[in-house]
Amino acid sequence: MLEQIIKEKTSADHLLYVSLKYTKTCDVILNLIRRWSVMMGACVDGLLVQAKKNKKLKVIPVAPRQKIELVKKTFKNSPEIMTIMELYDFFKRIDNLPKKREFEFRKNVRLVVNDNGKEVIIDLEKLKEYSKNLDIFIEYIKKYLA
Repeated sequence: MLEQIIKEKTSADHLLYVSLKYTKTCDVILNLIRRWSVMMGACVDGLLVQAKKNKKLKVIPVAPRQKIELVKKTFKNSPEIMTIMELYDFFKRIDNLPKKREFEFRKNVRLVVNDNGKEVIIDLEKLKEYSKNLDIFIEYIKKYLA
């Protein structure tokens, strides 16, 4: 489980720091978000399996939405997890939300996502902020799963 998480993180870091640097397209941003989403899904599975081993849970649901809700309920006292679960929920919905591409192939490439009437601007600075939060989350996961 931990190996898959680290592998996904390495791939996502490559997309952020190498691919996006040279291509500057919104497709790379979307691929990076998908990669992070897969990584967070593996983290959710790891958290639930470990919580079941620690007898905090009896059953692990199959549906992704139920898994997210169960993690939010089980780890409600952990701000690292709660922040990332909100981000994970957003990342899961991003493919179905209306998007606008701006400044592609330029230094300030950005993706503008309309999330329930609120515009979310995803640019390089926002991606670095997400990456920083995910690094903190991964460190928490490593300690929890160890």
